[in-house]
Amino acid sequence: MRIVVLDGFTLNPGDLSWEAVERLGQVEVYDRTRPEEVMERLAGAEIALTNKVVLDATLLENLSPTLRYVGVLATGYNVVDVEAAKRLGICVTNIPAYSTASVAQMVFAHLLNLTNHVAHYTQKAKEEGKWVTSQDFCFCDRPLTELANRTMGVVGLGRIGMAVAQIAISFGMNVVAFTSKNQKDLPNGIQKADLDEIFTQSDVLSLHCPLTEGTLHLVNEERLRTMKRDAILINTGRGPLIDEAAVAKALKEGELGAYAADVLSVEPAQADNPLLSAPRVQLTPHIAWASKEARIRLMQICANNIEMFLKGNPQNVVS
Repeated sequence: MRIVVLDGFTLNPGDLSWEAVERLGQVEVYDRTRPEEVMERLAGAEIALTNKVVLDATLLENLSPTLRYVGVLATGYNVVDVEAAKRLGICVTNIPAYSTASVAQMVFAHLLNLTNHVAHYTQKAKEEGKWVTSQDFCFCDRPLTELANRTMGVVGLGRIGMAVAQIAISFGMNVVAFTSKNQKDLPNGIQKADLDEIFTQSDVLSLHCPLTEGTLHLVNEERLRTMKRDAILINTGRGPLIDEAAVAKALKEGELGAYAADVLSVEPAQADNPLLSAPRVQLTPHIAWASKEARIRLMQICANNIEMFLKGNPQNVVS
């Protein structure tokens, strides 16, 4: 069984092993694959593994019937035309629930840096010598904020949203959530609310909903006007959940306290993205998912998906 990994570098930059996959067939791993290289590299392959390399209907048609299986090395699977795959009898799987703890942790890494200014004070103390020259035993030029008794709004209460809500509760925060779940089914400490209430009530608002036609630019100029002026908005979901120009404008005009994100609408970041020049923006380059522990889980689930497919009982099927 010939298995081709089209863009394996982000999953395994060298600190993991492909052994679990190699047990299942002849594996060829490419760090990255350009669009014009896909057809040649997948020619004759029964199994393709992709993270962000697009496999559209035309490619799938040209690779069928040899190509029997596409494994997406991520939870989102919009890079594959699943309707075409279904029509062609190609099984497509994804990797659910591998990065829940890592993404939830990143939400609070961003939040704690914004409320406690750890990076700022480290720079002041070590690089600028402000503590050495301070007239007092401490040096403080930015206010610190306790999270206890603040309101955390969570939009989307799936695995990651629920993990974020539980951490918020442990900090003593009041949690309001936009979710399809019934209130009686929610853990103590989480109050169901509608979107309008969440936007107006939240001191911190964290986005964890899928990107759909209905959630595209969920955070827009109109909704930003309803938020508290010192509110913190966090997006570790999908870049297009927010209107980036509207968020940048709100920050520049003092209508929003801060914006923290691990995702942008176009990745890698484009030089003209308005968030790169907006004040009080904190960005990480789409790495919330990428802890070593999460990537180990991803690799194992990937291997399990292939193994179950070969046994005739595929799991995590999206096609």
